[in-house]
Amino acid sequence: MTEKNGQRVAYVNGEFVSEERAVISIFDHGLLYGDGVYDTLCGWNGAIFRLEQHVDRLYRSAQTFHLDVGIDPDGMAEAIVEVAARNGEENQYLKCILTRGVGERPLLTPIGCKPTTIVFSAPEIWLWGGAKEEKGHVAVIVSTRCIPPQCLDAKAKNLNYACFVMAKMEALVAGVDQAVMLDIDGFVNECPGYNIFVVGDGRIVTPPREAILEGVTRDTVFEIAADLGIEVLEARLTPHDLYNGSEVFLSSTAGGLIPIVQIDGRTISSGQPGDVFSTIHEAYMTMLRNGVHGTPFLEADDT
Repeated sequence: MTEKNGQRVAYVNGEFVSEERAVISIFDHGLLYGDGVYDTLCGWNGAIFRLEQHVDRLYRSAQTFHLDVGIDPDGMAEAIVEVAARNGEENQYLKCILTRGVGERPLLTPIGCKPTTIVFSAPEIWLWGGAKEEKGHVAVIVSTRCIPPQCLDAKAKNLNYACFVMAKMEALVAGVDQAVMLDIDGFVNECPGYNIFVVGDGRIVTPPREAILEGVTRDTVFEIAADLGIEVLEARLTPHDLYNGSEVFLSSTAGGLIPIVQIDGRTISSGQPGDVFSTIHEAYMTMLRNGVHGTPFLEADDT
């Protein structure tokens, strides 16, 4: 149910408004300083996947950034469901943004800031499918490094994404799909917006959570692998480990699960999406289709 003028509906500071009325101040700290946090969710077949886990991560991020959210977690969950319901598509991309808001003066010191809360949705944004589903993605290891947790903890999903944007620019200039980022010590960290996994010796290895975003879809891979009897280890990985894995794949909320078939010009194993990836991917899609871990936002069709 969009607005009468065809505009989609968003939630801004306690109100459900059309997108053309969904505005914030040019003095908002989120715009001026990247001072805020966010979370991304997906609605699939009329249900939001792992809503409670996403809201919990959003509030943990806000706690780390010392942000006054201005709404409790239950209220936030209700706002997310309502935005999805009002916009109506079965499959949606949803985002919640919390900023420190507008202060008394447009300066770095956050004096008297009143928080800004935003929830919006877009029709399905799915980065996996079509020809890529059969061929997989190509990646390069980029020079832009992830910010170390000693400076800014990646577990707090925040608006400071400049390093990820720069990494994506490197990938675009190189003419490839994905940018693999290393940490300050040269170990594999993540891709912009994605967690990374390597398959080898019958098990899956992924970088430890100390210095990466604790991905909700990453956790789902752990769950699926356990159900399938596949061991998952957290360990530091080097570029050598990626080049020599039997499979490499990524996970994210917006992108789902994506196979990587080439890195830095080196073909990964057969150069095709592997069996472990395909099995886990199908189990993940079955979860979404069947509403597992889902919170409904559309009424069931009884016809």
